[in-house]
Amino acid sequence: MSYLEHSVKSVPTGLRKVLFLNWPLVLLLTAVAGAGFLMLYSVAGGNYAPWAAPQMKRFALGLCLMISVGMVPIWIWRNLAGLAYGISVMLLIGVELFGSVGMGAQRWIEIGSFRLQPSEMTKITLVMFLAAYYDWLPAKKISRPMWVLLPVLIIIIPTVLVLKQPDLGTAILLLAAGGGLMFLAGVHWAYFATVVAAGVGLVAAVFQSRGTDWQMIKDYQFRRIDTFLDPASDPLNTGYHIAQSKIALGSGGWTGRGYMQGTQSRLNFLPEKHTDFIFTTLAEEFGFVGGMSLLVLYALIVVFCVASAVMNKDRFASLLTLGIALNFFLFFAVNMSMVMGLAPVVGVPLPLVSYGGSAMLVLLLAFGLVQSAHVHRPR
Repeated sequence: MSYLEHSVKSVPTGLRKVLFLNWPLVLLLTAVAGAGFLMLYSVAGGNYAPWAAPQMKRFALGLCLMISVGMVPIWIWRNLAGLAYGISVMLLIGVELFGSVGMGAQRWIEIGSFRLQPSEMTKITLVMFLAAYYDWLPAKKISRPMWVLLPVLIIIIPTVLVLKQPDLGTAILLLAAGGGLMFLAGVHWAYFATVVAAGVGLVAAVFQSRGTDWQMIKDYQFRRIDTFLDPASDPLNTGYHIAQSKIALGSGGWTGRGYMQGTQSRLNFLPEKHTDFIFTTLAEEFGFVGGMSLLVLYALIVVFCVASAVMNKDRFASLLTLGIALNFFLFFAVNMSMVMGLAPVVGVPLPLVSYGGSAMLVLLLAFGLVQSAHVHRPR
């Protein structure tokens, strides 16, 4: 037991839990969210409305939610994992039946004035359920075919439902996060080699299906792939987003044009400047230094999560923390790759920086689970 843990032994349990929170992680999350507030204020032309003020309120609510979730013993979340997964799948089915449509996609459920995006919640409940599954499963059974098939089905069900919305970006994240957690749990590498080979075949089949009766993805998704492969082929239409993004990134140089001095965003050349492409606004105004600073903050969040997981002797808590860290890494890696032209545009927001209610609240709830695992780890 550490000196700190000795010194707080006589403190009441509730306050002791607060002291045992992973406070460096809280500070890092706040720093990233603060960068988001600055950018949302900037892209609105120096106004808190319509994006910065609601985002600040959501973050304050999410921070309270994170600490509240962190106070709950981790075994309770283990017992609720199956129920949480089941509810998220039912909500995805609900989206299919009576979800609201926005920007050509059916991804939300209207609850009064609040729009819930169940696919965001599914990213977390999937990790919870898989962590609980591998905590329950004896180590000698992990790589046996019958026990590998069940987690594959657990991953495939929500992925297919999300893909039908259509939301290719989230579907890819679900597959990657689920597969990554299976690997971390100890599933034999041969299964993943088989999946990679099948993935190559699937990609070939997707391209072969174009223009046929059995076309596997939507036309606009094919256009995104075309734009990724050759952005200059249609710079005023499908290639417009990435062309303007690269102009903004390049014009920032090393130190940027200055806060609220970015021409691409302020003159509205940059599309979706408050959501998917907000990183380009930051890079234009603060340059390479600003972009790398944000990336370092993201990397530190992942490092603190991994360190917490490695020190945790509870298998469920450790796998849950690693799964959430992997999810978070995929979030910012895909978004940054997308706006730099290194990956197709798939509509993945930048965590804690892009404007969005469901994404921020669910992400902070996820870090609440990380806090619960950290606070209640065996000592």
